[in-house]
Amino acid sequence: MLNRVILIGRLTRDPELRYTPSGVAVTQFTIAVDRPFTSQGGEREADFIPVVTWRQLAETCANYLRKGRLTAVEGRIQVRNYENNEGKRVYVTEVIADNVRFLESNREGGSGGGGQREESPFGGGGGNAGRSNNFSRDNQKDPFSDDGKPIDISDDDLPF
Repeated sequence: MLNRVILIGRLTRDPELRYTPSGVAVTQFTIAVDRPFTSQGGEREADFIPVVTWRQLAETCANYLRKGRLTAVEGRIQVRNYENNEGKRVYVTEVIADNVRFLESNREGGSGGGGQREESPFGGGGGNAGRSNNFSRDNQKDPFSDDGKPIDISDDDLPF
């Protein structure tokens, strides 16, 4: 039998770090994963998938992940249930992650560092390590080059 899932999406909000009564760290967050098709109205749809991480991975996710960051999650699907205050049985489906990779460098903070990118503690990271920001064909400058400067994007500009 096999229960394995790999997802790539963007965080819908900052992770929530909590500790169990025995002191074990647990982090919960949700990632938005685009569906591979559009609705009849031509709009893009997404699934919002809850993710849970434990122990050291939970603390690392809480320290480095932020709303809007592109992230890869690998783990297993778990379905649990409990009885709520009204006595109704509630079912929760979530991904229990055992591997999380940051697919983008940190957009916040940083002095740019001359085009260097921040390394993820998991070896993920995006960016163009080892590539030049200059467009060499016909000695034209790449119009999409950011020259190592951070891009100013407000949380209000994000769709989630």
